[in-house]
Amino acid sequence: MLYQSTRGNGIRITASEAILRGLSEDGGLFVPESLPALSERVIEELAKKPYSRRAAHIMGLFLSEFSEEELIAISDESYRAPAFRDPAIAPLHRLDGGTYFLELWHGPTCAFKDMALQVMPRLLTASQRLAQITTSRTKDASIKRDIESSSTSYKPLATGQFRSAERIRDVCILVATSGDTGKAALEGFRDVPGTKIMVFYPRDGVSDVQKLQMTSQCGENVSVFAVEGNFDDAQTGVKAVFSDEALRQELGGRGIFLSSANSINWGRLVPQVAYYFSAYCDLLDGRAISLGDKINFCVPTGNFGNILAAYYAERMGLPVNRLICASNCNDVLTQFLETGVYNKDRPFFTTSSPSMDILVSNNLERLLFEASGKDGGAVSALMGALASTGRYEAPQGILAETRRIFYGGRCSEADTMRTIAETFRSHGYLIDTHTAVAYKVLSDYRTDTGDDKPTVVVSTASPFKFCDSVLGALGWKGQGDGVELIEALAKATGIEPPPPIASLRGAQPRFTDSIKISDMKEAVMKFLVY
Repeated sequence: MLYQSTRGNGIRITASEAILRGLSEDGGLFVPESLPALSERVIEELAKKPYSRRAAHIMGLFLSEFSEEELIAISDESYRAPAFRDPAIAPLHRLDGGTYFLELWHGPTCAFKDMALQVMPRLLTASQRLAQITTSRTKDASIKRDIESSSTSYKPLATGQFRSAERIRDVCILVATSGDTGKAALEGFRDVPGTKIMVFYPRDGVSDVQKLQMTSQCGENVSVFAVEGNFDDAQTGVKAVFSDEALRQELGGRGIFLSSANSINWGRLVPQVAYYFSAYCDLLDGRAISLGDKINFCVPTGNFGNILAAYYAERMGLPVNRLICASNCNDVLTQFLETGVYNKDRPFFTTSSPSMDILVSNNLERLLFEASGKDGGAVSALMGALASTGRYEAPQGILAETRRIFYGGRCSEADTMRTIAETFRSHGYLIDTHTAVAYKVLSDYRTDTGDDKPTVVVSTASPFKFCDSVLGALGWKGQGDGVELIEALAKATGIEPPPPIASLRGAQPRFTDSIKISDMKEAVMKFLVY
């Protein structure tokens, strides 16, 4: 299977090369040329397997260069104890007759990003190995003339494949995070040979627990910076580093290659497709549904990557009725689904669900590409309009596809707090702020449509990552901040905090620097070169 850019520049590369690059040089995102299909029979067979084998199968459909044995080993190593505390890896919690919560926070950092970022470092290492094999097979005089530097330079071969660079000493992972990706990436890439990782987070845009998780990270190959601005600013800064040709050339001359662990990287997105199939398999296995029955997924999302993975699953044959996109006050995605207009020039709100405080949703570009019939020119024009005017309006053909499967809804801060309290009071089930946004939007969806199909709410983080907000929702009146509130939430609810969060007691920050967006390039150079 080969991959192309959403901007339609004619490039065709392998999966390993897409994982190594992260972002296309034209600014587009890599997508598969075609989507694999799964029959009902295969889904039924997957239901009999443990999570790691389900994931290996799904990933194998997209990663044709990797052997079945290699992907099984990667998946088995990624999804096991003690990194994951629940043997189901991504268990379903049944709340009532037709509502299930897909708990994606039983990994080492207590957030759904672990589901991909435990896998991705292993995929990246394997991709580096494949790149070196490709290079060793193509060392003749004519090919050597094509290799311009030791940073990765890809040239089309007669077969349509691409050759990799002669030498990569280190891959540096650059991450902009709204809270959870940063810690999950740091933990996943910690001390992985041949890699370094830099994380940039909005100084005032993450919870105290999220901040301490990142700033106290151990590892010799890690670096963390707070940036002055919001997530979109940090993300813009990272993209500027990627697009700086002079910087890439200089780093390439030193054998350093830049890549990404954000969901712009296909290696991040592929493992996420797996847990939608797994949730359906668990419903089948528990006889909550029959094979072929359609279900809904309700997903809290800001950068659109999580729900995009569900869209790919639906396009591959997963029986899905609706994908419910849940927004907080930063409802740019819901507005787009309602009106067809994407407008990032709007007020930015800092909310209790910070991982959704995003106005530029990068992964929406992949949906536009698929919904336009893979029209890279059309996508390029829309992205150009967004860059120059801050907005675009999708053509009717794209809107027809988005409205076929997606529903958008929003949740206020007051409703987020109310939903946390009511869910705990009525069911004894504690949810975090992002999951609360999704559950409230699901309630609104059911009221609006009358749809009573079984629905899986994607629960993206442990409530202990947002102690202050969750305690406030429960009416707690005590004093304290940061890790002090972990014990307070445990006492208020009778629920023990996950060990990775409980272990933060007494943790000391290693990384305390705060920088301007304009200083990010210099920070990268200091970390990698000086």
